[in-house]
Amino acid sequence: MLKLSLKSLINRGFVALLTVLGIALSVALILGVERLRTEARAGFANSASGIDLIVAARGNDVQILMATVFGVGSTGTGISPESYQMISDLPQVSWTVPLLMGDNHRGYPVIGTSAAYFDRFRHSGGQPLAFRSGGVFRSEDGAVVGAGVADAFGYVPGSVIVNAHGSGQVAFEIHDEAPFTISGVLERTGTATDRMVFVSLKGFDTLHQNTARQPADPFATPPQAPVTQQNPDPDAAPDGHAGEHIGGDDDTAGDADRGHLPGTINAIYVGLTDKIAVLSVQRIVAGYRGDALSAVMPYVALLQLWSLTGTAETALRLMAAAVAVAGVTGMVVMLSAALEVRRREFAILRSAGATPVDILTLILIEAAFLMIAGIVLGYMALLVITGFADPVLAESFGLRIGLTWPTFREALLILAVFCSGLLAAVVPAIRVYRMTLADGLSMRL
Repeated sequence: MLKLSLKSLINRGFVALLTVLGIALSVALILGVERLRTEARAGFANSASGIDLIVAARGNDVQILMATVFGVGSTGTGISPESYQMISDLPQVSWTVPLLMGDNHRGYPVIGTSAAYFDRFRHSGGQPLAFRSGGVFRSEDGAVVGAGVADAFGYVPGSVIVNAHGSGQVAFEIHDEAPFTISGVLERTGTATDRMVFVSLKGFDTLHQNTARQPADPFATPPQAPVTQQNPDPDAAPDGHAGEHIGGDDDTAGDADRGHLPGTINAIYVGLTDKIAVLSVQRIVAGYRGDALSAVMPYVALLQLWSLTGTAETALRLMAAAVAVAGVTGMVVMLSAALEVRRREFAILRSAGATPVDILTLILIEAAFLMIAGIVLGYMALLVITGFADPVLAESFGLRIGLTWPTFREALLILAVFCSGLLAAVVPAIRVYRMTLADGLSMRL
């Protein structure tokens, strides 16, 4: 029956091919939507790993998370040095990292921070940042760039960059009077860090205190300093240690901003001595009589973000399910449309000894062949599309899908599509069963 089913499909090759393509499209779309949804959530969660609280001017939790962790948007008015000191002096606080925002480099967000950022920040479930080449900035005009920025413009340690005031693609003023020299390039993390530029607190603050700024083209290629060696700072990590974690528990290592705090700070990353102290610190920050502040738990803000994006996710999944239903329906239509034409074929099979159950089984086997071929072709199409789209998604959105085997959830989706196809094929199979019974009781010419 297997051989007979296969030959029957080959005999109707063109229609069978169209059916397989419809099923393949539905499978590729369902799995593609699922992977995008899963990787987007994982990428967001990985970007906020290791941070217990984010303190910023009072505002929406999601807005604060997006601005500080993902470089999208901005926070409120700012935090005074006194407020920063109050938070740092709390007994429940183990470490703090200040952040300045509001500049961009050719569309990529620029973050002013201390060298402690590279010791304290974690991603992807607790992994520390590592350097592909060079090391932490140790001077006022030093800068560290993420892997995405470096790859986009060919930056290496020693390259000179110019930043602009404004966020995103908007640039109000170009700070071409104060260029920065790249001291290090980070390893790729698959998070928003890949698309960021980091400069020292003092350099960022001094730059904005300078009123002699001239407009320029924000997308012009910045001047390049002659590169005589990959690591211009002899104290930084040598290139031979590319990929090695730079820094440790000693916050003084390479901190060019020790003792320097600007007039206002946009946000503070906070690490606690004990995770259970998070609610008490939130209450202290909320009740502080100085600046109006919010202490945001990244994980809670992410849950709020998922609730906002849940409608879009549901719409995408419903669209993928609708395409799957269309593919399965096409298979049922093909099998049903061929029943009258194949009536003589079934009569010959009956005369050769096939029972009505054998004919029913023949239809179900054909449906199984079509579903398996569609699923395999759909998954192969997904891998090909992923191979082309992955670099674009990584560059534009910081998402990496990767070429991987199906996850358990994806395997369940594939199984659900397969079972749905077989279940739908029962309708034409039952018609065949009844036809063969009737044909067996009456003579047909």
